[in-house]
Amino acid sequence: MTNLMVIKQLYMAAFADFRRDKVRTGLTSLGITIGVLSVVLLIALGLGLKNYISQQFENMGANLIMIMPGSGFSSGTMGAGMIGSGMVEFDEKDARDLQKIPNLKYVVPLFFKSTVISSADAEKIGYIMAANEDLFPLLNVQAEYGEIWGKTEINKKSKVAVIGAIMAEDLFENPSDAIGKTVRVEGVRLKIIGVGKKIGDPEQDKALFIPYTTAYGSINPNKTFWSIYLGVPSKDMVPGVSEAAKEILLKRYDKDKFSVSEQSEILSTVDQIFGIINIVLIAIGSISLLVGGIGIMNIMYATVTERTREVGIRRAIGATKRDILLQFLSESTLLSVFGGLMGLLLATGIILLVRIWFPVALNVVAVIVAIGVSSAIGIFFGVSPAKKAANLSPIDAIRYE
Repeated sequence: MTNLMVIKQLYMAAFADFRRDKVRTGLTSLGITIGVLSVVLLIALGLGLKNYISQQFENMGANLIMIMPGSGFSSGTMGAGMIGSGMVEFDEKDARDLQKIPNLKYVVPLFFKSTVISSADAEKIGYIMAANEDLFPLLNVQAEYGEIWGKTEINKKSKVAVIGAIMAEDLFENPSDAIGKTVRVEGVRLKIIGVGKKIGDPEQDKALFIPYTTAYGSINPNKTFWSIYLGVPSKDMVPGVSEAAKEILLKRYDKDKFSVSEQSEILSTVDQIFGIINIVLIAIGSISLLVGGIGIMNIMYATVTERTREVGIRRAIGATKRDILLQFLSESTLLSVFGGLMGLLLATGIILLVRIWFPVALNVVAVIVAIGVSSAIGIFFGVSPAKKAANLSPIDAIRYE
C-alpha cells in the first residue's frame, strides 16, 4: 500500500469519526473558524481602505501637489482630516501668490466642511466643497444632469451648487428632479444647477460643490481654506514647483505649520502606514488562531483518553506507533483545516456583502496563508496528543476502562 493510499484512508477514517459527532466537531473547529475569519476580514478591510485612498489620489493625476496645514494628511480624498499642532488656515492671498509660479495648470484653494444639507422634504449630513472652477477637473466631477458652474458664478458670488449623486438621491425622490430645486446650508439657500455622476467616493457623492466666493459669509466666515492643490503639466516639473511653493509660503508661515506634498510621497506614506496596520491586524487575528489551536489540542487529549482501548486493540493487531501517530495527527489537522475553510467561507460571504457599501478587497495571499496556517496549527497542536496516543502500552490500553 502506497503512502498516498495510507494518508487517504487516514483522512477518510478521521472524516467518518467527525461525522458521527458533528456538534463536537463544529465546536472544536470554532476557534480556528473565528481566527481565520478575523484575519481575512481584517486584512481585507485594511487592503480595501488602502486601495481606496490610493485610488482617490491617483484619480487626481500624477502631476498633483497638495499643500496642507500641519505635517500632512490623515484621511479623506481632500484631506479633510488634518494633523499637526498650530495649524494654519490658508487664504486668497496664498492662492494668488502661488498662481505666480510659472507653468501651473491650475491652483485650487479648497474649503471643506461637514454639515447638514436640507431640502424642502429632507435633511442629511453631507459635505461642502467650496473652491474655484478647477475643482471639477481635479476631482473628475462631471454633470449627470444639468451643468457645472464656472468663473461667471464665482465672480457674481452666485448662490448655486452642483450636488453629489448620493446626496441628490437622499434629498430628492429622483436625482434629475434636483435641477432647479433649492437646498439650505448654514442658513444659505442654494439653487441646484447640476447633479454629479456617481463615482463611488462617499465624500464627493454626498457633497455640495459651490463657488468659494459664495461660501464667504455664514458657511466660511473666516474666508480661509483648509488645503490648496496645484496642478502641473508634467511629472518632471513637480519637484521644481514644490520647492517654489515652499519658498512662497515660508514668507508667511513657519516651516512646521504647513506641508507641501507630491502625490508620490503621499502614496508611499499610505503604503507604509497600511503595511504597519496589516502587521498589527495579522497579530490580532493570530491570537484567535492560537486560542483555536489550544482548543484543538485539549479536545485531542480528551479524544486520546476516550479511545485508549481502541488504540490498544489497533496496536495488538499490528498497528505501529507511526500509524497511531499519523491517525491522530490527521484528525487534528482535518479539524483545523475544516475550521479554516469555514472561516474563509464566512469571510468571503461577509466581504461580498460589505462591498456593496465599502471597498473591501479579498486578498488571495491572505486566503492561502490562512489555510496554510490553519493546517500548520492542526499539526503543531496535534503532535503532543498524537505522541501520547502512540506511546500508550498496548496491554495497558486494552485493559483501560
